[in-house]
Amino acid sequence: MTIRTPIVANDRTYAAPTTCAIAICLDGCEPEYLDKAIADGLMPHLARMKETGTDRLAHSVIPSFTNPNNLSIATGRPPAVHGICGNYLYDPDTGEEVMMNDVRFLRAPTVFSKFYEAGARVAVVTAKDKLRALLGAGLKFDEDRAKCFSAEKSDTTTQAEHGQDVASKWLGMAQPEVYSAELSEFVFAAGVKLLQEWKPDVMYLTTTDYVQHKYAPDQAEAKAFYEMFDRYLGQLDELGAAIVVTADHGMKPKHDANGDPQVIYVQDLLDEWLGEAAARVILPITDPYVVHHGALGGFGTAYLPEGTDRTDIIARLAAQPELLEVMTKEEAVKRFELPGDRIGDIVMISTENMTIGSSEHRHDLAALNEPLRSHGGLTEQEVPFICNRVLDLPKAPVLRNFDAFFYAAKAAALAGALA
Repeated sequence: MTIRTPIVANDRTYAAPTTCAIAICLDGCEPEYLDKAIADGLMPHLARMKETGTDRLAHSVIPSFTNPNNLSIATGRPPAVHGICGNYLYDPDTGEEVMMNDVRFLRAPTVFSKFYEAGARVAVVTAKDKLRALLGAGLKFDEDRAKCFSAEKSDTTTQAEHGQDVASKWLGMAQPEVYSAELSEFVFAAGVKLLQEWKPDVMYLTTTDYVQHKYAPDQAEAKAFYEMFDRYLGQLDELGAAIVVTADHGMKPKHDANGDPQVIYVQDLLDEWLGEAAARVILPITDPYVVHHGALGGFGTAYLPEGTDRTDIIARLAAQPELLEVMTKEEAVKRFELPGDRIGDIVMISTENMTIGSSEHRHDLAALNEPLRSHGGLTEQEVPFICNRVLDLPKAPVLRNFDAFFYAAKAAALAGALA
């Protein structure tokens, strides 16, 4: 391996791996998906890892959305440190609502960049391109020591920008359709090929939750997805890598018995109470991939007009049975370790089978072909945390998904010591 001393990133010290340290983020992996597939004998490699390695549950960060959790895993820290607290951001100074995909929103270096600076070979493969720039921040591609590309744009990758020319041709797999299980399979296949041929020191593989939004854990299509993943997991394990499997968030059904979406439209309530458009509800789940979820999730924030009795509004919202918790910005910042300048005056979290919407007319739900499944709240916070090596994990404080690289590197360092 190319590094010999521990790496410090965001005040955490990471062991120098003697074999490849891999973290795999299974997007939307409610623990029940693994339980169902293992019970059917479809995941023999993961079942063995759970029995002979380390099998725990961990907590994701809140909001339990893709961007905040992927960047927490990438930095080893909560959103208060790295700044990415949603897929979507409202800037009250400009009145603009923008995607939080640009590197300018990132406030902390990634673990990948620190390993790269120390001389390591680093590989990052993501399903959706929306994460690529953030995950690749600080990496340079002129020395063939870094690769960072997405399955979604694999036909157009270049050595100069991604560390890999035409990744789809290199892998021998066509660029997948974005709404497909194949988008994630591309990530796994690329990870195996990189480990076989390029031999990174550190690798991050992160998928899409298309399957999890579409199918429940007991449906055949979901089980087929995890059976496919297990085949690649077995190959990575056989190649000697130290692997931590975790997720960015869980997934819960958000529909009634008829299959209709369950939504509380908070903007409509605030318009009624405070006047039309006086307040502004922001849904941080919003991203370009609304076929998944219709921009409906379990977490929302609202900016209130100056002079509003915030205590009264919180009390009114808390009285709504669809909402599990309503709190002030200050409470949310402390409890969920969020950046206070990037959330509204109040924060709302829905109950397990409910979502938070803006105004009813703003959500186009026609693209939802199946009953709504989504995430974002506390009920989707519990995620798997499985390692193919035995780890001495603390009972408390609660294990976090963003501990993945800390323990993957530790396991990879121990592998050399035991060899």
